[in-house]
Amino acid sequence: MRPTLFLSLLTFSSLSLSTDAFSPAYHSQRTHRTTILAGSNEIDVSDLGLTLSDLEAPLPQELFAITTSGTESTSRIPSIKDDGCIWEESPDIMDVTLSIPGLRGQPPAALLLDLTKNTATITAFGMAVWSCILRGNCDPSTVMFSATNGNDMVPLIEISVKKLKSGERWGGFIALIGEDSIL
Repeated sequence: MRPTLFLSLLTFSSLSLSTDAFSPAYHSQRTHRTTILAGSNEIDVSDLGLTLSDLEAPLPQELFAITTSGTESTSRIPSIKDDGCIWEESPDIMDVTLSIPGLRGQPPAALLLDLTKNTATITAFGMAVWSCILRGNCDPSTVMFSATNGNDMVPLIEISVKKLKSGERWGGFIALIGEDSIL
């Protein structure tokens, strides 16, 4: 459209409108059967079939089941950051994968886990070779443990255990590493 024709049409349409068209007015707009009232904070949602009791019902706990994860060093030496402990925490369960460099060459079938309420000890051929104090309390009767071959002959140790208090956040798995660590 040419600019002069556009300006002519704009001028013609402006002349035909009254000043009421430019003043703020209270009006309603209907979109998808939901009425939105301009100038207020109200929305009509009657077509959604919701009742007041639906809005007052508690939210399901599954909405709050946030999973956190992280890594920690499995070495007792502060300057060594091997990230050998990979953990994932839900409100009820702690899942951990340990890759302890000091266990290089140990056959996975020779490794066992001894878990108490707040400690974990890895044994190789019946001798304690690595231990830690946990950041929280767990239920040892719920532990699931497996040891498999990992990269560079370092066994992968997988641990899954329920927390003693549901909903308690540990923020990691290892609080302190024991004296018997062979790293």
